Amino acid sequence: MTCWAKLESSSWIYPTALLSLYGFFANCRVAEPFLTPYLIGPNKNISEEVLTNYLFPIWTYSYLAFLFPIFLLTDFLRHKPLIMLQGFFLVTNYILLCFAPGLPAMTFLQVNYAVVTSTEVAYLSYIYSVIPVENYQRATGYLRSAMLAGYTFGASLGQILISLAGVDYFYINAITLGIVSMAFLISFWLPMPQRSLFFKGGEAAAVGLQSQQEGPPGPTGSEEPVMYKAEAGSEREKMEHDGSTGWCSGENVASAGHLLWQSFRESYSSRRLIYWSLWWALATAGYVQVFNYIQLMWDHVEPSATSSIYNGGVEAACSLVGAAAAFSVGHLKVTWTVWGELALGLFSAVATGAVFLMAFTSSIWVCYGGYVIFKSCYMFLITITTFQIAANLSMQCYALTFGINTFVALLLQTIITFIVVDEAVLGLDIVTQFIVYGSYYAVISVLFLIRGSYTACTFQRNPEAIDTNEEPSVEVISAEHF
Repeated sequence: MTCWAKLESSSWIYPTALLSLYGFFANCRVAEPFLTPYLIGPNKNISEEVLTNYLFPIWTYSYLAFLFPIFLLTDFLRHKPLIMLQGFFLVTNYILLCFAPGLPAMTFLQVNYAVVTSTEVAYLSYIYSVIPVENYQRATGYLRSAMLAGYTFGASLGQILISLAGVDYFYINAITLGIVSMAFLISFWLPMPQRSLFFKGGEAAAVGLQSQQEGPPGPTGSEEPVMYKAEAGSEREKMEHDGSTGWCSGENVASAGHLLWQSFRESYSSRRLIYWSLWWALATAGYVQVFNYIQLMWDHVEPSATSSIYNGGVEAACSLVGAAAAFSVGHLKVTWTVWGELALGLFSAVATGAVFLMAFTSSIWVCYGGYVIFKSCYMFLITITTFQIAANLSMQCYALTFGINTFVALLLQTIITFIVVDEAVLGLDIVTQFIVYGSYYAVISVLFLIRGSYTACTFQRNPEAIDTNEEPSVEVISAEHF
């Protein structure tokens, strides 16, 4: 009892441990790699065409509708209620998969799952509102590792149960229901944050605004922070004169809007940050599209009804190989400000080849291999991108940039889904879809090969034209992102 009380009184160990447990169980979805075989099999009996061109697009549209409101609500409600909401909708998601028959129920399932994915931001940002800033780095590494461990363990367990024990897909979903129910119960034990990043009461808002602007300088070396500091000082004086305001008063909302605007200006204060954010949005849109429809491609190459499938094993391998690729970033002695954009172009070209390989092969093992290469390239590059964007930004700015980039990526993905996948427009078959996705990634690779070559040539001609003096260490970025 004494040890538990000591753990609970710790400023960062208790919430980090609980949230890591939540992340492990919430991502330990044993049935997820086998969703498509389950839906098109005898359990749900949905055709591949309906699944591709009708059901899956509903998730994309719903996710876009929920993402921005939930991003604001996460901070306004101080994170914990949204984590509990995610846990609840995870439980209802697998209740629907197990017990709800018919296409209407599976249509509602897509909306339900959109809530789960859109509340992911609450999990990723909760810890920054309950622990001291000096523990951010270590806690983030634990949370990302818990997510990765949960996903890898779940995918591996699912593959073992299906391949070795011959367990039916229904029972795989029932096991997953029990596991995510554990996550939902753990969410009740999370401590309620006493503050948020943007919606702060009274004087705290002014102090937060001033501390944000007194943080690390922007990458452009601009003199604007001096002006912001003066604005922050006047804001603090006003708060001290008026007294403490209510948590959701008009002054507090105005202060939150001011913080959001200043964070936005800092986040996109330089051309280089805009380029990194552009790759993030473009590549993530293509990655999520491939991730969403890869099981349909596997089923097309080798139908699950007549063959053994290894979706879980492949997903587990992807997580481990991708994590290793991301981990390698911390040990590469590269000046990313010079060579980073060229790396984005080169590895995007490799990802392009992997997508085309998946589209044209008739071998399931080649298709599996192409997916592993594609996902590893993305994990490697998004690690570099995340680091470069976050290196000189305060936590408020990074959280906002993450939200904006994710929203833009989802908007692009929605446009692709509507044009390419939705039965109301083109409604392309799965092979043609992957040809489109490969072409999309080819455009990304060409854009960044051109931009990266220009940056590298500029540095070779005039090294002083590109500031590399503040190139930060990347020793922990792999743990931070994965």
